[in-house]
Amino acid sequence: MTTATAIVAGHGLALRRSLLLSKPICASFSARALPPAAHSCLATVAAAAAATPSTRTCRCRSSVSSESSTAETTTDDEEEEGNLDADADTDEEEEVDPLAEVCYLDPEAEAEGIREWELDFCSRPILDARGKKVWELVVCDATLSLQFTRFFPNTSINSVTLRDALASVATSLGVPLPDRARFFRSQMQTIITRACNELGVKAVPSRRCVSLLLWLEERYETVYSRHPGFQRGTKPLLTLDNPFPTNLPENLFGDKWAFVQLPFSAVREEVESLERRYAFGAGLDLDLLGFELDENTLIPGVAVESSRAKPLAAWMNGLEICSMEVDTGRANLILSAGVSTRYVYAGYQKSAATTQEAEAWEAAKKACGGLHFLAIQENLNSDGCVGFWLLLDLPPPPV
Repeated sequence: MTTATAIVAGHGLALRRSLLLSKPICASFSARALPPAAHSCLATVAAAAAATPSTRTCRCRSSVSSESSTAETTTDDEEEEGNLDADADTDEEEEVDPLAEVCYLDPEAEAEGIREWELDFCSRPILDARGKKVWELVVCDATLSLQFTRFFPNTSINSVTLRDALASVATSLGVPLPDRARFFRSQMQTIITRACNELGVKAVPSRRCVSLLLWLEERYETVYSRHPGFQRGTKPLLTLDNPFPTNLPENLFGDKWAFVQLPFSAVREEVESLERRYAFGAGLDLDLLGFELDENTLIPGVAVESSRAKPLAAWMNGLEICSMEVDTGRANLILSAGVSTRYVYAGYQKSAATTQEAEAWEAAKKACGGLHFLAIQENLNSDGCVGFWLLLDLPPPPV
């Protein structure tokens, strides 16, 4: 099977055949001749990723930095005593009071620089003295330098309560209100939007609340499950929507697309240079998320070619893109955005070869801990991107 080499953002990406991206129902393989290059590229992606499985560990727990150690030489007894003290401190940090509320700001963080919050306002699998579910507000920023939680009875769930609580986050921690606040539950959109509007904050429905989602996973284990009112097996009151995908708006169509790959080291470079190189795109804090992949591990992605790449990237930038997946049954590429939007982004001619290619791409993504990307280019063979989005598959939170 013929393959080619494309250049994305200055890095070589091996890709299988380019696919037309005019209409999902009409998409077919590009007829342009492709010079022979590397063979079985997507299979290589899957194999390389499988050989280096992701060991992602969420690094969400907050901790205040201790004083720096001195350069003085210590005796063996002093070193052993220090190790014992460190172990004791670690054990003490691991103990979390399930009844306590969090109000934390990293002393090294620049308060004025925290311009975006992530928030959740929902019930928890905890019953109060009346036998009613407890609600909780959880607020953080993308780096978890800011963390705030507060419990509420179910009788005070409204936009006024939320507005006052959000205002108290700023006053309690001595930080300004943010410009934007992301949230991921569509059912709470009315309350959250109204509360934020009254504070002059833009409410953004988005599943790119990665730090918040991972923190909720941790709180489930360290806080909720240890609470005296915890109800094991309780299903979340407000589950995440996963609607049937709809047709892609006309302004979001590209010309061609291709499965591509980037080494993990190159992905890091793209994320670090995102702000200065591209006007459009979004990254993730890979260190915070705890990705411990080999630098040569190939990360799967999708590259899109468009003759109007800049307008396309601008429109895509407003969607809050969170993930892409392949529906091999319907031979479609699905784009998820916002909190409850799914589009049929592209289609392809279904065959044994294309199904194998799509399955290899999904397998590579899974082997990389769900990490993948979307790149928009003026030409698949160009040496730069107009937009670059780092994406991540995450399971829904347990609450």
